[in-house]
Amino acid sequence: MSKTILITGGARGIGAATAKLLAQAGYAVCINYRNKHEVAEKLVNEIHALGGTAKCVAGDISNEADVRSIFDFLESNFDGLHGLVNNAGILSTYSNLAGMSFERLHQIFAVNVIGAMMCSKEATRLMSTKNGGPGGSIVNLSTAFVKSGAPDMAIDYASSKGAVEVFTLGLSKELASHGIRVNAVRPGMIDTEIHADGGDPNRADKAKHFVPMKRVGEAIEVAQAISWLISDKATYCSGSILEVSGGV
Repeated sequence: MSKTILITGGARGIGAATAKLLAQAGYAVCINYRNKHEVAEKLVNEIHALGGTAKCVAGDISNEADVRSIFDFLESNFDGLHGLVNNAGILSTYSNLAGMSFERLHQIFAVNVIGAMMCSKEATRLMSTKNGGPGGSIVNLSTAFVKSGAPDMAIDYASSKGAVEVFTLGLSKELASHGIRVNAVRPGMIDTEIHADGGDPNRADKAKHFVPMKRVGEAIEVAQAISWLISDKATYCSGSILEVSGGV
């Protein structure tokens, strides 16, 4: 019987690469997306064509009712839950703090922080051994921007991911006795579509000279780190922040 993994924001980029990799490893994958229905369906079909198991479900994780709906779908269509990848995250157009509105700041933290916390809360309900669950693993997505704060560019995004790292550390201790491991991956400059959301699709390639390895990373390289943390190969690993940044 396949173990089930929920990946939020899993229709593109790192989330999609993770979904494919975990499906190839034998997991049943529940792919959440907000509004990219056709992209998510295409990914599900690709996984099916490779012999894997996957379904997708729409939902905005910054909305409490949507979070409940996502987990209702999961409980109705899969056999339990064994892992959560809090991959969903948003990045707004690059700006300094003076150019950021209250609405923008609120939305960044609603998705990147509160959404991850609410999904983790629901996942804990299903996975906790104290509730009769199987135990499991939660992997949160951070960013190497937490090291610099991303001034004059994405200080809101960097700050939200700093909060995610603190959440990771605290939750790992809170859930240690529940049979649930909690870790985070800290990607550097990765070649994904998120840079277009910031208004500069070529941002990663432009910044590669700042990377000691002198290249941008690929989504699959981050997915491999996530897959390891989810798996039974990392059973004594919790409260860790795993760098995937080319040495930044």
